[in-house]
Amino acid sequence: MPLAIAPPISSRRAHLSSTLRGWLACTGVVAAVAATGAEAAPAEDGMAFFENKVRPLLIEKCYNCHAPEHKVKGGLRLDTKEGTLTGGDSGPSVVPKEPDKSLLLRAVTYEDRDLKMPPKQKLSAEEVDIIRQWIAMGAPDPREDKVTAAAEGGKKGPQVGMSIETGREFWSFKLPVKTEPPKVKDTTWAKTDADRFILAKLEEKKLKPASDASTDVLLRRVYHDLVGLPPSPEDTAEFLRNPDVSKLVDKLMATPQFGERWGQHWLDLSRFAESSGGGRTLPFKDAWRFRDYVIESINKDVPLSRFITEQLAGDLLPHADAEERRRHLTATGFLVLGPTNYEEQDKGVLRMDIVDEQLDTLGRSFMGMTMSCARCHDHKFDPIPAADYYAMAGILRSTRTLKNYTDNVAHWIDSPLPLDGDQETRMLAKETKLASMDAELAAAKKALKKLSPKPVKLQRGQPVDIDDLPGIVVDDAQAKRVGTWKESNKYPSFVGEGYVHDDNTGKGTCTITFSPTIPKAGRYEVRLAYMALVDRSKKAPVAILHADGEDTVYVDQSETPPIDGRFVSLGQYRFEKDGAGYVLLSNEGTKGFVTADAVVFIPVEELDKVGSEEKAPKDSKLVAMETKVKELEKEIKVTRRDGLVRPEAMTVLDDKKPEDCAIHIRGSIRNLGQVVPRGFLTVAVHGDAPKIPADQSGRLQLAEWVTSDRNPLTARVLVNRVWMHLFGDGLVRSVDNFGTTGEKPSHPELLDALAIQFMQDGWSLKKLVKQLMLTRAYQMASIPSAEQMKEGLAADPENRLLWKQSRRRVDAGVLRDAMLTVSGTIDMTVGGPNVLADSVDSNSGGAQNLEYGYIYTDTRRSVYTPAFRNKRLDLFDAFDFADINQPIAKRNTSTVAPQALYMMNHPFVIEQSRKAAELIMQRASATDTDVDLVNRVYQQTLGRQPAAGELKLAAQFVKINAHAASEEELAKMKLENWALLVQTLFASVDFRYVN
Repeated sequence: MPLAIAPPISSRRAHLSSTLRGWLACTGVVAAVAATGAEAAPAEDGMAFFENKVRPLLIEKCYNCHAPEHKVKGGLRLDTKEGTLTGGDSGPSVVPKEPDKSLLLRAVTYEDRDLKMPPKQKLSAEEVDIIRQWIAMGAPDPREDKVTAAAEGGKKGPQVGMSIETGREFWSFKLPVKTEPPKVKDTTWAKTDADRFILAKLEEKKLKPASDASTDVLLRRVYHDLVGLPPSPEDTAEFLRNPDVSKLVDKLMATPQFGERWGQHWLDLSRFAESSGGGRTLPFKDAWRFRDYVIESINKDVPLSRFITEQLAGDLLPHADAEERRRHLTATGFLVLGPTNYEEQDKGVLRMDIVDEQLDTLGRSFMGMTMSCARCHDHKFDPIPAADYYAMAGILRSTRTLKNYTDNVAHWIDSPLPLDGDQETRMLAKETKLASMDAELAAAKKALKKLSPKPVKLQRGQPVDIDDLPGIVVDDAQAKRVGTWKESNKYPSFVGEGYVHDDNTGKGTCTITFSPTIPKAGRYEVRLAYMALVDRSKKAPVAILHADGEDTVYVDQSETPPIDGRFVSLGQYRFEKDGAGYVLLSNEGTKGFVTADAVVFIPVEELDKVGSEEKAPKDSKLVAMETKVKELEKEIKVTRRDGLVRPEAMTVLDDKKPEDCAIHIRGSIRNLGQVVPRGFLTVAVHGDAPKIPADQSGRLQLAEWVTSDRNPLTARVLVNRVWMHLFGDGLVRSVDNFGTTGEKPSHPELLDALAIQFMQDGWSLKKLVKQLMLTRAYQMASIPSAEQMKEGLAADPENRLLWKQSRRRVDAGVLRDAMLTVSGTIDMTVGGPNVLADSVDSNSGGAQNLEYGYIYTDTRRSVYTPAFRNKRLDLFDAFDFADINQPIAKRNTSTVAPQALYMMNHPFVIEQSRKAAELIMQRASATDTDVDLVNRVYQQTLGRQPAAGELKLAAQFVKINAHAASEEELAKMKLENWALLVQTLFASVDFRYVN
């Protein structure tokens, strides 16, 4: 028999409870900490790791037994730093930097048979690794022994971080103040007021600014910063004839490529991606519309205040026509595009995880604040009490981001977009026709069901549709999976579209939970479908949670299932209507493959009707109805695809019942404190805040407050970011942290003056960019004279006072686009989709195949390269593309060996080098010498002529010396030499850096 009974074992339930995703560093410094680099992580990154990963894990898994609010077992408190280090009855629980000597790690790994914690549910491998990494870092821990106000349910308690009153005196929470430009000794150097602010600081330190950049260096810098492409030789020649920077800036800003370049900066902040991430990653088929909206808005110079408002509340704005309505709806994709675990079964946790991620994104993107730190407690460092966090959370909780909170795998909202004029009229007629046909089909299916005979005995060795099975069917595609399950349809006797197995690996880490929706209370026979083979587990544990408790049975999956060759009965159990029952299959303690196909719940009173009758002859009415259903389905399919198709966008919508939010004590959705009215950050409110009507979410008012000239943060943050993109560092170097743990501005009066001017100029990005590019400071050389370099490094080694321009490495996208441009293969098509994906069935196990199986072959600009969360272009991985799981204001810039190896060996680089060489050969005239061609290659690739030594070496390198070779062989050798020369230039520092 393939079945054996075992006593109830509650520990078999190996659900991974959801950690509080999306938490970011309370220190305000965000850094990904890889396992391999944990020990070398700086202190502030260790605190970030604790707040982001460790604290939520301890709260979720340990506080029930090791915190005084519940109970303290074994004398061990894990809710304080002191308690964690001191340990309990067994001794110190954590030995910093020595994971192997730490009792805490030994307990959670279950390596010690007498010390297993948590006792009822082993942590996942990922969670154990978090503990290991944290200890290896030195167990950084900012916690204090006192209970915070948030932990007390929002009651008045000791302020852990900065008080509101003190916060109002901090520089970033004061309104900008305009200061007259200072007087300077050198009255000839400054071109603009911004230059005077900079020169005054230099003169205080007796420093002289660097000389002006050379014309070719300045040209390449302007092209890089404005459009992210190298200038052509023709562009260079034109600028050398008339080096007017103002005209050049206007010319480049008028091209679509300006929006593509600066749109990428905004997409980094928007954590833009085209998939959800996670194990069952789901493709965002319409994310490209948001990307195009961003590029179009920047090209049209939509005021950034309006731009932000549309992204927070576009669906609530009035519109003049269908085009404007499409823009407004598409803009709200900003709130949807985050990394979301749509498989999370606790929908309350999922809802708050989404809200937290949205708050974190808008806080850091628009205001430079790490608001997520206040989810569990008052912010440790900034004047953000938990009450303010939940005041803003109430706004986003009153916003619908998901279709519903009941689906097994949740789904975002796909909103239909209006069409223009006659197109909309024709589309409405088509939709009316389809609605009528859908209603007719539903009625026909209902009639067919009544006419259909009782179920027939299932045929072995053939797939079976879910609808052909009796009772309540939960297929593997609808089940909740934990761990790595491999999908298969190798053996055809499966239910639905296939089955899953554990690939005989990861023992003890894989579970699959089948949760039925029980329509009527009663007793049900529970049947498990699996694929039997000799290499299957002989003792696969299956836990059944029912109305009377929990039972565990063991299934011998090497034996053929006794019912129709598909099913084994797990027994008969009582279930309540809409109860919390489930069937959980795991691979804990198994040897051999564990498979899962489907679970069927059949009311016991219907068992005598199942699978016993032979197929009865069909009567004429049945045949006619079957024919009608098939014809209707075919007609609907053709009609849907014929003619116009209504576009859709990922959007949010206002909830029908907006409501204020209660403080979640320690961030738990099940431990609620006082309800706080919807509102904003108290410390950043100057004057009267917008009033939120009871029947609205408050997003419109949130956008009004964020973009108000009475908000001290937003304009400063935006101006600082633009400065960073043009100068390498912001005036505030911590560009996404304007809190107390961030850096103070190097030129506070200049920052305020720019912010005020920016708002007075109507929040125009183009005016601000041009204003900064016309400064003398922007046009300085990045490599000054030896004497200036010596003096500057001695007085200001980090160049905070801007005595020279910064030498900057080009980012991953610009590097790729430059290679494609030099090779002549770049596709300059603007906008439109880049990944063809049909509507996504969230419950389909194959939804992620688009991403995991995707092969990158496009040659469009990098802003259009598919932005998947799990699978990135190799070049992007190597050259520090932004982490699209969070808003990134400034990308990391690393210098590591794999980058050099990529440029030396990757097929993409080799291919583009060869194509560039072919282009050189095609364009060469009969009179061109090797020296002429070398000059041309250098100009196209590096934006300059070669130095004398470079010219000599390159000419010698491409010269062919094989006199005895045939003409064909000589041509091949010549092409190979030129390709190697181009590849050498691609790999050079001058190609990868902008001076």
